[in-house]
Amino acid sequence: MRGLGPGLTAQGLLRLRSRLPPRPRPRRLGAPGATLERAMDELLGRTVPPAPAYELREKTPAPAEGQCADFMRFYGSLEGASQRAELLSRLAGSFGVDHGLVAEHSAGVLRVGAAVGAAAPAPREPGALLHAEDRLRHALVPRYRGLFQHISKLEGGVRFLVRLRADLLEAQTLRMAEGPHVREMNGVLKNMLSDWFSTGFLNLERVTWHSPCEVLQKISECEAVHPVKNWMDMKRRVSSYRRCYFFSHCSTPGEPLIVLHVALTSEISNNIQTIVKEFSPPETEDKNKIVTAVFYSISLTQQGLQGVELGSFLIKRVVKELQREFPHLETFSSLSPIPGFTKWLLGTLSSQTKELGRNELFTDSECNEISDIIGGPISETLKILLTSNEWVKSEKLVKVLQSPLMRLCAWYLYGEKHRGYALNPVANFHLQNGAVMWRINWLADLSLKGTTSSCGMMVNYRYFLEETGVNSTAYLGAKNIKASEQVLNLVSQFQKLSKL
Repeated sequence: MRGLGPGLTAQGLLRLRSRLPPRPRPRRLGAPGATLERAMDELLGRTVPPAPAYELREKTPAPAEGQCADFMRFYGSLEGASQRAELLSRLAGSFGVDHGLVAEHSAGVLRVGAAVGAAAPAPREPGALLHAEDRLRHALVPRYRGLFQHISKLEGGVRFLVRLRADLLEAQTLRMAEGPHVREMNGVLKNMLSDWFSTGFLNLERVTWHSPCEVLQKISECEAVHPVKNWMDMKRRVSSYRRCYFFSHCSTPGEPLIVLHVALTSEISNNIQTIVKEFSPPETEDKNKIVTAVFYSISLTQQGLQGVELGSFLIKRVVKELQREFPHLETFSSLSPIPGFTKWLLGTLSSQTKELGRNELFTDSECNEISDIIGGPISETLKILLTSNEWVKSEKLVKVLQSPLMRLCAWYLYGEKHRGYALNPVANFHLQNGAVMWRINWLADLSLKGTTSSCGMMVNYRYFLEETGVNSTAYLGAKNIKASEQVLNLVSQFQKLSKL
């Protein structure tokens, strides 16, 4: 194990005599790793502050800074994701909510509520009920929240908690930390980060070629949508007719949290090649040619901030910034990838072949044309072709696949749902912001990533600024998707020609 920092070692922790909390997953002391597990339990018993009594909730002293620093040093010394997942699992399982106390105060709320109701028609006194509800709220706060709260007050504490949540999300994905207690702790930490990273604490910063090298390097490395090829590519993305903005936090100015790339164009772009292609941008901009702002990439640089509402705030702030710079600018649109479409399509093809013994996504004439080109039954061969970029090299195949893949993509974006909302995460993001599903573009991304993840298609989500509030409310409340005539026509074709 690496050093745990001055004054804190695993051996030293083993000598501590703190009272141990119950373990979420007891193990035999002789089992491998038991020594480290005891060190974890002793650390948590010493550093997680006790839940303050309700009457003393505002007078209980905070734990010493050294205790919080001990936790941070110990956590930083753990080797590998599995050890960090183990510590987080123990923290979530043993230092959460006291369910017995919650049950007691819940019964108190019901008892007081019944007594207040029985007093009708005499004037009701809400004080007793509000007091009982406040005691219940206090009991619902998990103990580990106090630890997170105190860590956030240390220098570098908020950054540490962002990394800790990234580890927690990774552990959940890899199933190294599971269960309702872990999910609950993730939700608590997400809500705390949402408060700390609200718009009042965020700074909007623009990136230019004269920005610090470490900022340019960070943005280049974290570009998740359209990877940056080299420094010249990065220079083009922050030069004329391009804008790049990011949010930083007041505690870490100049450090990008989420990055937005914008192309300033004469029309809504229908392919990414025209935006990120190699060209020498002119040094000065002709403002008369700038009538449209196209958001073509948004990337989160800190995985621990997943689910924290930063992207929609960033787009709104950038729109205002661009309108100040270009008062005549009125057209705002995204040019967005469609991650997951190819995976959905291949899965649907496989399930149809398995259950029905045939393919009903394509019409008979389309099947015959495709079969003639590829020289045999289409199901298996087509699945192989669509997982590579080889099919785009055949003009005949590109032509015959355009119509069916466009309508299937429209249905995937518009008709496939998760809990009533768009299944595709990018679609869900823009629709929540109040954008219109505007246009699906054929062969819009010919990169290997674009052809293999979305069959080369991209979609424009258009922002009509005066309608975004109404559209967002309709989507979030009634789950209605606002879409253009082109998208709705493609959806209609799917419903008429395809059979799911």
